[in-house]
Order: sequence, then C-alpha cells, then structure tokens
Amino acid sequence: MQQILVPIFVCVVLPVAIVAIIFASRTNNDNKRAKVLIKAIESNCGIDADKLAEALQRPKKTAREILNLRLLRGCIFSFIGLALCIVGIVSLCIGTEFAADPVTVPLVFGGISLAIGLSYLVVYFVTRKQIKD
Repeated sequence: MQQILVPIFVCVVLPVAIVAIIFASRTNNDNKRAKVLIKAIESNCGIDADKLAEALQRPKKTAREILNLRLLRGCIFSFIGLALCIVGIVSLCIGTEFAADPVTVPLVFGGISLAIGLSYLVVYFVTRKQIKD
C-alpha cells in the first residue's frame, strides 16, 4: 500500500499543494494592497489615490531586465545541456551500451536542456535589436 501512496502524493498532491500555496500568497498580497488603498481613500488626507494605486502595483521588469534574464537562462540551459551530452558521449566511449542508463539519460536530458537554452539565446539575439539603449 505504501508503494502506491508515495507516487500518488509526489505526482498529484505535491504539485497541487505548490500551486495552491502560490495562488494563496498572490491573493493575500493583492488583498493587502487593496486594504491599504481603501484605508487611504477612507482617510481622505490629501493623498492622491491614483498615485498610491500605481505605487502599490507589483513591480514590473524593464525590457532590459527581461532581455538579461533571457540571456542568463539561455546560457545556463545551454551549458547544462552541453555538459550532460558530454557525460553521455564519454560514457558511450568508455564502452557502456547505448541502451544503458549512464548513456541515454544524460543524452536525453542534455538534448532537451540544450534545445531550451538555444531557444532562449535565439530569442535574446532577435529581441535585443528591438530594445533602445
């Protein structure tokens, strides 16, 4: 029975709990911002409600920050993918069979990671020309 419950909890309950915690946290932050704005409007002490509402919004990333984050993610995923592919190729050269886990697992995950990293880098190089210095 325990052998069945552990995968169910890991695959079903844990992701649902993580999503619920993140959703509750965001909802709580929005409610706190709304309460501060309502109190400021109720007190009517000369505070501009529009400027206060704008100040209480979630901070938004600039285009340059988004671009730098794409470059960072692209480099990280590409290097991880490259390293995993090298591990798989070295294991294959040592004499391990191709169907064995020390070869296929690093090559599969390395290929996936390398593809994600290269896609981030392509998006970075395409969109960097659109951002004005």
